[in-house]
Amino acid sequence: MFSKEQFIANNSGLLAKEELRLREPLWRKSIKLAYNPGLIEIVEDKAIRLNNLIEQKHAENILSAEFAKEFIYNSNNIEGSRIPKEKLIELFENGKTSYTNNNEVIEVENSIEAFDYLKSEFSFNLASIKHLYHTLTKGLLLENKQSYPRGLRKVSILAGEATTSAPKNIQRELETLLKQNKENSKKAYPFQRAFDFHLRYETIHPFRDANGRTGRLIMNKILMQNNYPPIIIYKDNKKAYFNSLSTAQEGNNKKYYQFMLEQTQKTYDQMLNLLNK
Repeated sequence: MFSKEQFIANNSGLLAKEELRLREPLWRKSIKLAYNPGLIEIVEDKAIRLNNLIEQKHAENILSAEFAKEFIYNSNNIEGSRIPKEKLIELFENGKTSYTNNNEVIEVENSIEAFDYLKSEFSFNLASIKHLYHTLTKGLLLENKQSYPRGLRKVSILAGEATTSAPKNIQRELETLLKQNKENSKKAYPFQRAFDFHLRYETIHPFRDANGRTGRLIMNKILMQNNYPPIIIYKDNKKAYFNSLSTAQEGNNKKYYQFMLEQTQKTYDQMLNLLNK
């Protein structure tokens, strides 16, 4: 007598193809988001195969931990962290590390806590966004050795060369973004909704710092709520990431979608390889 896991293992290819076919009405209408229209089908297929493999191997907790290490390492590195990967893993697995940069150690500890909060308690409201920011930044010092300010940004700043929202407009624009996200939750294609939220959030730039770290986490919450595995923006692609955001803010969303889908494919390939070892 075959178990469910054995059945899935023996028929994984056929099951993935059938699920991809059944989900086609959802993803087919968005196939031209990127320059490469085939990317949507590729990431859909990999998402299905990854979810099936997680179920087959009862690997949700293992994969969640491995993903968290990769995500935190890459996300923090994009924002300037230099903690070696092996030291981050040491801290993640043992609760302590020999790495001597205390600010970066706290940053990793905060990121682990923020990732747990995202999975369990985060809701799409201002209070949760502020809590996520506070969790990520508590105990940290800015470059001028001052503590991270509490609450929404009160000064005007540039993100790279891009203009961000005026401080007086931040709360209203965040509330509008959250309202739009809720309205689109049942009708918008999840990848596009997640990417659009991230783009708009980074344009608003609600905090003095940590906007990228909070924004990438919230983007992943949208994906996870829709049964898609979360994704990583890789540090090696940092320049292309910022360039795609800048280009999208100027009106060329297709380049941005292309980049984000390529990062999605890269993430899912890494996670599939990890589970197939």
